[in-house]
Amino acid sequence: MDILFRTTEMAKDMNDGKARVRKYGPERAKRIALRLDQMHASANLAVFRAVHARCHRLSGDRSGQWSADLDGPYRLIFEVADEPEPQDAYGRLDTAAVRRVRIIDVTDTH
Repeated sequence: MDILFRTTEMAKDMNDGKARVRKYGPERAKRIALRLDQMHASANLAVFRAVHARCHRLSGDRSGQWSADLDGPYRLIFEVADEPEPQDAYGRLDTAAVRRVRIIDVTDTH
């Protein structure tokens, strides 16, 4: 998948190893790098979800966003960046057709 970021500063923090460790600490930085590598290696969101089972759609005030586990209570929060959002025959998100995501946050969602 292609990975976009909410801001250029976030892109720098996520893609530069030293900046990632400085911002998130060594363990979380390692997990972020792993998730980004898994996303890059996945052809689509369905494949990423199969590889990383602890990835799910959020609800409530985070409706439309997705969460992937990092460490402890921290999650990598992202959204579908494909425009328009691909849908299946039933009007639901077609995760097999999602090829672009946008990272928007690293946070404790609990």
